Amino acid sequence: MTRAYLTTAASLMLLHGQAAPSLAAPRDRFYWLSEINKASAVMIVERGIVPKPFGAKIFDAITRVDDAGDKPGAARSGDYLKVEQDLMAAGGPDISRLHSGRSRQDIGSTMQRLITRDDFLTAFEKLSGMREAMLALATQAPDAILPAYTWGVQAQPITLGHYVSAYSSALEREAARMREAYARLNQSPLGAAALGTSSFPVDRPRLAELLGFDAPVDNSLDANQISPIDGGAELAGLATSGALTLGAFIADVTTQYAQTEPWIVLTEGSETGVSSIMPQKRNPAGLVWLRAEASTLIGEANTFVFIAHNVEPGMSDYKDFGNPKEYPNAMLRDMAALFAHADAVIRTMRFRAERALDEVNSDYSTTTELADALQREADVPFRIGHHFASELVNYGRGHHLRASEIPYAEAQRIYADIATNAKMETKLPLTEDQFRRSLTAENMINASKGLGGPQPAEVARMLGGAKDRLAADRAWLDTTRAKLADASRKLDQAFANLRDLK
Repeated sequence: MTRAYLTTAASLMLLHGQAAPSLAAPRDRFYWLSEINKASAVMIVERGIVPKPFGAKIFDAITRVDDAGDKPGAARSGDYLKVEQDLMAAGGPDISRLHSGRSRQDIGSTMQRLITRDDFLTAFEKLSGMREAMLALATQAPDAILPAYTWGVQAQPITLGHYVSAYSSALEREAARMREAYARLNQSPLGAAALGTSSFPVDRPRLAELLGFDAPVDNSLDANQISPIDGGAELAGLATSGALTLGAFIADVTTQYAQTEPWIVLTEGSETGVSSIMPQKRNPAGLVWLRAEASTLIGEANTFVFIAHNVEPGMSDYKDFGNPKEYPNAMLRDMAALFAHADAVIRTMRFRAERALDEVNSDYSTTTELADALQREADVPFRIGHHFASELVNYGRGHHLRASEIPYAEAQRIYADIATNAKMETKLPLTEDQFRRSLTAENMINASKGLGGPQPAEVARMLGGAKDRLAADRAWLDTTRAKLADASRKLDQAFANLRDLK
């Protein structure tokens, strides 16, 4: 009842000797066309569009065609006109009355949404897995110190938990956008006919209910011809934002990997590679291919947007009515594959706390706190303190010293020079102990007071909230899938009831 597929991302991974993530193959067009036919059969009998006894005849024809399609090697067409021929061969020309008030347009739009719905929920599931992997990385050492960068230059020390929480927040926004998008995706076009409904009393809300949709798309022209444009663009936006967030994280980790001793490493295994000539190499292959997969996904998203922009409404190019590329679904499947691969890569990451702290201590990113301490503890204007800290950095770098190695006497001299020019008291208003403490990364982290900062209490709060929101999103996914499974059971029962109509 399913067909296998290989995403672009999975193809890249196989090409380079990596195992592709295991993703469930989507239910095929033949399957969903049968579900649409079953829902239509139930509705036209309930609404009296066909006589009740005719329901048993429709039941028999649909069941026979389904059974034939389930045989090994059987053709499983997703084209309604081809399936209609099989239905009429099974039950006679009268079976075409099943098509009352329908068009291949609304059937195609409905089928597209049903397939997209499956792919969408799989992508959401894989996003949740990646978020869990991120949080697991943070729990390795949430309060361990590492360097943070702006303009590619070390800026301030933060903690691993603070760092991961930032990306976790971005991925939470991705999940929130996906949940909002699902409410618009899970609406039914069925019964809109080509674009203006028909003279048959088609019960569109009932069709939506039978197929697990929350409601029908209200406007029949919008249902088939307009909503696939902005709906597809919304999916493209989700694919883009997810890929960009992951791409930024991978760029961060990849950049520090160039260090002789990186502080975030991949455990040797399926996500690392070796050189055929250089025995020392342990290449971060998983990071490299993740970045390539993210770029591919962004390219697919832009391809959809360009096609939709250059085709007028009413054409099928930006939709999925038999288009072999299947743009909306290719995006979602590659999105799911990207998140699944990221989950696997992140779970191989190991954080080296001593190395990260040494990297912080090798530069001068704590001097911001020195300026802050002068203002907070001695009422020195911030710009004066900033100037002093900047000159201290120049001295230290000029003498190949770490911040902790700068002589206190030299610090006093530098401060006196700056204070003299500012016509201020020339004595450095910090004891040597205060001066040394203000330049430590530990002090700078613990001195942070602001909401969302790197201090342990805030990191614990943010990570705890992230875990709660992930649990809520997983509960939403379980509830959503349970509702769809319940709707499918009710459709099967309603359709089976047609068998006994007389």
